[in-house]
Amino acid sequence: MDVRNCKNCRRLFNYISGPSICPQCREELEKKFQDVKKFLFDNRGATIKTVVENCDVDEAQIRQWIREERLEFSPGVDIGVVCETCGNPITTGRFCEKCKASMINNLNEAGKRPEAEAPKIIKPQSRENKMRFLNQ
Repeated sequence: MDVRNCKNCRRLFNYISGPSICPQCREELEKKFQDVKKFLFDNRGATIKTVVENCDVDEAQIRQWIREERLEFSPGVDIGVVCETCGNPITTGRFCEKCKASMINNLNEAGKRPEAEAPKIIKPQSRENKMRFLNQ
């Protein structure tokens, strides 16, 4: 059993997986997410600063939801999130579509089995080139 202190409220809880927060704090965080989601649905094109001011949530938490691909901002909105590989601006996640495709291609190539070499056929050689004993 893995017992930890919650990062938010410092209560002890049985840790299973994910962030180190207790079930109560996780539930509160999910309620905040739903509030942010509703706010963004009603206010398309809102910036992170606007969401922080209106929804009582930290900017770091919003960026975390963007990285987790739970939130996606409109393509025209400057949110300051960039691809971790190439640095191009993105609207959600950690990587741009080009880098995702490249990673998938690299993983597919790495996962392929090498082709078995065809067995070599040994052709009989002429007797002239072989070593032999001389008759004595």
